[in-house]
Amino acid sequence: MHRRPIRSRDTRAVRGIARILALRSITPNQISALSVVFALIGTVLFGASPHSPAALVGVIVAIQLRLLCNLLDGMIAIEGDKAESSGRFFNEVPDRLADVLLLVPLGYAVDQDYLGWLIACLALSTAYLRAFGASLGFGEDFRGPGAKPHRMAMLTATCAAAALESIWRAPFWSFWLGAVALILLTSLTLVRRSQHIVRSLREKPRRSSFQVTSAFIREKE
Repeated sequence: MHRRPIRSRDTRAVRGIARILALRSITPNQISALSVVFALIGTVLFGASPHSPAALVGVIVAIQLRLLCNLLDGMIAIEGDKAESSGRFFNEVPDRLADVLLLVPLGYAVDQDYLGWLIACLALSTAYLRAFGASLGFGEDFRGPGAKPHRMAMLTATCAAAALESIWRAPFWSFWLGAVALILLTSLTLVRRSQHIVRSLREKPRRSSFQVTSAFIREKE
């Protein structure tokens, strides 16, 4: 299985948590679903009071807990040998839902709701291209600079800056800057992943109609 390269996966603390959870009855799928719960908590906090320092700190915590769940579910499934037949579904779908839940409120924070939905659509598109490239046999493409960890890092930095602005009673430019940065970085990621797929398709040797027919016959036999 081609896994997203994440340095924190090899830290002692994360491995210790994964080891403890692997010995419990909790499953990787349940941890994947829990990431959506944390994302929903972040959404509620963000939407209810986007200019409150306490709420923004809560959003940051929710984002990190969501990412921790994304990290632990795979570790428990692989290192803990608890992989489930439905694991691929729970590895992808909760992730996409959590992305939407956390990114959309950013648009509402600047009174431009379409910006949040645009960022969410771009994020979903990057995940689609990754899965599409893998379905063509080109492997999982995790390149950024707007991949999921990068998006969440940018959103975390945006919320932290906005919390400081709120304390200092400064104008809220962080939300705007964060939204623009997310749009640009995610769009660049779409371009890079698209180029990778197109380049791989062009480099892939073509099979003649005779080869395709022969392969079809062999499969039937």
